Amino acid sequence: MAKVTPGEFIRQVRSETSKVVWPTRKETVTTAIMVLIMTSILAIFFLGTDSLFSAIVQFLVGLLG
Repeated sequence: MAKVTPGEFIRQVRSETSKVVWPTRKETVTTAIMVLIMTSILAIFFLGTDSLFSAIVQFLVGLLG
């Protein structure tokens, strides 16, 4: 691989970042809301799963003692 000077590297980085299509504010807000909804749903799911397993374990321990 050829060595690149720092100046050439900076020019390449600027060239590549100019090709990036940045999301609009609406797309960013929509995506953020979807992430919050999905993480909330997953949190509720794992809370329920954890509570169920906790109840099962407590029941089984209660049978022993």
